[in-house]
Amino acid sequence: MSEEVYTVEQFAERLKLHPKTVLRFIRDGRLRAVKVGKSYRILRTEMEAMTGARPRERPSAARVTSIVDLPDVDPELAQRFAKTLPSARMGQEAHPDPMSIDVAYDTARRHLKVVIVGSPADTAAMLKMVQVLSEA
Repeated sequence: MSEEVYTVEQFAERLKLHPKTVLRFIRDGRLRAVKVGKSYRILRTEMEAMTGARPRERPSAARVTSIVDLPDVDPELAQRFAKTLPSARMGQEAHPDPMSIDVAYDTARRHLKVVIVGSPADTAAMLKMVQVLSEA
């Protein structure tokens, strides 16, 4: 069974984005695409991974929600978390069960909160990354 393939323009239209935004996502590595001649082709699973949409035919699987509270975090470390964790998630290969990561920082209390929602294996890997970043 073959999968739907979109051009940059089709992808942009479906997500209500500008085609240049989609091209920037591809060039930044936030969206996987295959170059065909002078244009790109994007698989439907990439759209689903980017939007968090789940195909109807896929059975539900176990998901984990983890909340990590880190007190007394300086703003530079909070910025490192805010950049590193989402980019690590985007760098993963297309996965049937997309992960969600939110990073919130309270500057007054110097308190960082990381919320991770995903498969047990992916969440465990991301928690290891949180541990490494917090020990740095």
